[in-house]
Amino acid sequence: MTTLRIADGRVLHPDFSVTESDVLVDRESGEIVAVGDVAAGDETLDASGCLVMPGLVNAHCHAAMTLLRGYADDKPLECWLREDVWPVEAELTAEDVRVGTELALVELIRSGTTAFADMYFEMAEVAEAVADAGVRARLGHGVVGVGKDADAARADHEESLAFAREYDGAADGRIRTVYAPHSLTTVSEELLREYVPDARAAGVPVHYHANETADEVDPVVEEHGERPLAYADDLGLLGESDFLAHGVHSDASEIALLAERGTAVVHCPASNMKLASGAAPVPAYREAGVTVALGTDGAASNNDLDLFDEMRDAAMLGKHAAADASAVPAQAAVEMATAGGADALGIDAGRVEAGRNADLAVVDFEAAHLTPTHDAVSHLAYAARGSDVRHTVCDGDVLLRDGEVTVFDEAAVRERAADHAAALVARAESE
Repeated sequence: MTTLRIADGRVLHPDFSVTESDVLVDRESGEIVAVGDVAAGDETLDASGCLVMPGLVNAHCHAAMTLLRGYADDKPLECWLREDVWPVEAELTAEDVRVGTELALVELIRSGTTAFADMYFEMAEVAEAVADAGVRARLGHGVVGVGKDADAARADHEESLAFAREYDGAADGRIRTVYAPHSLTTVSEELLREYVPDARAAGVPVHYHANETADEVDPVVEEHGERPLAYADDLGLLGESDFLAHGVHSDASEIALLAERGTAVVHCPASNMKLASGAAPVPAYREAGVTVALGTDGAASNNDLDLFDEMRDAAMLGKHAAADASAVPAQAAVEMATAGGADALGIDAGRVEAGRNADLAVVDFEAAHLTPTHDAVSHLAYAARGSDVRHTVCDGDVLLRDGEVTVFDEAAVRERAADHAAALVARAESE
């Protein structure tokens, strides 16, 4: 056994207590061996002045949309998608997706994120980038039926399932997959009824957008005479391993249904605020026993992939929406970004304890904005930034060491991404 000792720091335990402890990692199995007084390791990461916490889990994003960061802002969702995003995405190449994903991975690793869920296109390129980066991911080819004829729409479903079958378990198990219909209003009922059973037969979870805006709720009610998540349930889309994004406009009956089915919700507060989609009923979800995770959504609607920002946004928006300062406390925000995300994605992480995956973020607390430390959990939710991460470890491998990304040439990634983004927009705007 080759070991990594994360030494001389404090550890955030699963019960949210904090103690001075070391963490010992088996680098071969990628698991945490011990948390406490660890005598030695084959290699040591200095965590002095730091808090060792679970690696963050970004449970819903579109990684390659880093190329569209700041491209189209200050519009409501429907206009933003139809007028700006979809026309540019029609010009995406496989290489664009690869480069945009690598840029996202640098940002994720730098800010302590060790796992993410991604729904996009050219997913083989995404999978290769994830394999190179050393992180964990739930990946799915996004299925969109809008603007496509019957054959093209059917081919999209086939591609999503083919990718899910081929890549599940890739990268030594760090990659798991999903069947990823975009939403209940952008994919036809006929094809969902045909392909959801195929996903179930393949043992593949389903991930989709739901109840993000009122415009996604009203058409379903008008056409089907029931709430969107009741309709999703009729289609077999609310399984225990499934997770849906946003869930902003869910009513009490839908929240109860999610709790009964065991389906998780990924809260994306920054994107929801920027697109004026509303505030998800996070306190009601949590009170009902629904697993709630955090996601950034794409960088085009956020505009970053920093989950520390997302924790703060989740806590603040929850308080504001409920007019209750205790509605989403600091501990709840941190839990959603760690254990909640791990549970939603079905990975054995999100908690610093022996036997779990060694997916860890080491946050440097030796900064003016983190002084004094009356409450470390409070600081994680309200004061810390992604740039405070000193080390990032995933599956026992060090991906960020002393603030330097070890798995990519960051300068080269940024240069390629800037070039590809400029060329992509030029192609789209010349149409």
